[in-house]
Amino acid sequence: MWRKFLLVCIAGVLHVSWTDANAVTQAGSSAILQTTARSVEGTAERRVALVIGNSDSAATSPGNAINDARSMGALLASLGFEVNVLTDGTPQQMQQALAAFHTRLASGGVGLFYFAGHGLQVGNETILVPEGIDARSPASLLVNGIGLSSVLAAMSAPRVHKANVVILDTCLENPFHSADTQKPGLPLPQQTFIAYASAPGGFAADGLSHGVYTRALLRALGNAPERDIDGIIRDVERAVRADTGDKQRPWSVSSLAGNFRFARYPGNAVASQQSAELASAAIVSVRSRGIMPKDSSEQYELTFWDSIKNSNYASDYQAYLKAYPDGRFAALAKARIERLQAAASAPPPGAAPAIAAPAPPAASKAQAAAAQPGHAVVASSAAPAPAPAPAPATPPTPVAAAPKAPVNSAANSSAVGESKDCAACPVMVPRPAGSFTMGSNAGDISERPPHHVAVGAPFAIGKYAVTVEQWNACVTANACPKLSSENATGTKAPARDLSWDDVQQYLKWLSKATGKPYRLPTEAEWEYAARGGTSTPYWWGDQMRKGNANCKGCGDPWHETGPENVGTFAANPYGLYDMGGNVWQWVSDCWHSSYKDAPADGRIWDASGCNMRVIRGGSWLEGADYMLASTRFKYSESVRQSQNGFRVVKDLK
Repeated sequence: MWRKFLLVCIAGVLHVSWTDANAVTQAGSSAILQTTARSVEGTAERRVALVIGNSDSAATSPGNAINDARSMGALLASLGFEVNVLTDGTPQQMQQALAAFHTRLASGGVGLFYFAGHGLQVGNETILVPEGIDARSPASLLVNGIGLSSVLAAMSAPRVHKANVVILDTCLENPFHSADTQKPGLPLPQQTFIAYASAPGGFAADGLSHGVYTRALLRALGNAPERDIDGIIRDVERAVRADTGDKQRPWSVSSLAGNFRFARYPGNAVASQQSAELASAAIVSVRSRGIMPKDSSEQYELTFWDSIKNSNYASDYQAYLKAYPDGRFAALAKARIERLQAAASAPPPGAAPAIAAPAPPAASKAQAAAAQPGHAVVASSAAPAPAPAPAPATPPTPVAAAPKAPVNSAANSSAVGESKDCAACPVMVPRPAGSFTMGSNAGDISERPPHHVAVGAPFAIGKYAVTVEQWNACVTANACPKLSSENATGTKAPARDLSWDDVQQYLKWLSKATGKPYRLPTEAEWEYAARGGTSTPYWWGDQMRKGNANCKGCGDPWHETGPENVGTFAANPYGLYDMGGNVWQWVSDCWHSSYKDAPADGRIWDASGCNMRVIRGGSWLEGADYMLASTRFKYSESVRQSQNGFRVVKDLK
């Protein structure tokens, strides 16, 4: 029976009725506060803020951290910041907000990140907990939590007037007593100031109506925002210690080379009025933002192990080892990981052994479904290098439901003549030139207008997304970065948590090793291949059908913790697997908000200064609506995200 497993700390309430000229517009769970024309007087600095408040918890009344975030966002907007507020953000929404934050910072200026909500410390990493994470599942907290390192990476864009300010109104309690509690030891980037509401291992307090730290910070900023940040934060720290009887001890760390001020002018009427209201709102009582379990540390570890002991996912055991590197079950966890990785690397029953030479033509359509997309790189004149690792055995082809009659002018047969250029290379399926209708009038505006595309040149595309095993061949050659441990649990799983920039390294290595021109597919090539010669919303028809895509609510097998091995679900009529679901897939094109003026010949649609690229196909965490062949999305090319993978393409002469 579960003991109450509340590892998290909850940001307090601060609900304010703002009467400033700032307009608040809702977009899903995100509110964007439009700043007035009175930005930052006396300086050309641009100021950009991302404010997140997550308060979904059974331990507190809803809305506490949300109101804190909205109040902080409104105050920052009144001081001249361009503010984006996200409330109750899921892991994907938080990652997307960080990617957009990174993009906005690239054009210059000061960056400020504020978080109110559940948090914890494991080792030297501070983890911010997204909405929807089950607090009773310690493994889920560690796998899906957003690390402070991800925030700092998003704020790492080189730019003029660079200064980064991070404010975390969250606990730093370490629920895993066998893991060291220490000051967060992440390298502090240059020109960065981080303010923590709590000492390492300590709690952040809630009053009756709002968070103690946020209350003190809003008062200080409302009274004198023109003061240097060091002075403001020192006053906030003193106020919090006094309000909590020295039980909560905030602290800060800085690498700022000069002074930083939230504003160059005294607080406006809105901020000053709110400061007065906060001053008169005395704290009647103080309670911890979160309730730590009453279990002993020994029982607490048993609770963690009991929650994962029957898991078939190596990431769960890796999460245990992260929390308890020397725990009583550490040896068993390591053995489980080795067993699961060995099972994942074993060839499927009845699969033919992998060979380096091209496979002979398939005897039938059902047997001829192959090819794996690659990444664009100029072909090297060097001789092909020996393969550094064995290739995965080709998974069996599930039987796919018959699609509607194709409209593609090319032959609608499964790929014949699939091939591999080396033992560790992706399996490639050739596709002839052809035409199709790209986009949709029924989906998002970015998918419009539907337009005729004639792919003018033949190409080969990966039968599967690039796998962990294939990526690791590049790692072994010291040409690619290592995959994160939680995303490299099985050799046949799709490689993920990769940025567009990471993928370019793989493409460069693969092209050099084989002497062949590998690259990412263009967006038109990807959709041409994904549709498989059909014109229906899904390649198999008009409605979601179990067994065709790995997505949330789309039928088993499905696990929230990660994607399935490639080839688990049915192939489309061209013999390509997971063109919808499992992992998002990078393509080569820059993001454009619609298809207006898009090329009609299938070539890459690039743009000068582009740093936002298109991803296609959806992932295992999205629902059926994301599995449509026309679905498209964007992501910053330099940011890694755990749902993003890729497949390669090779030019055919």
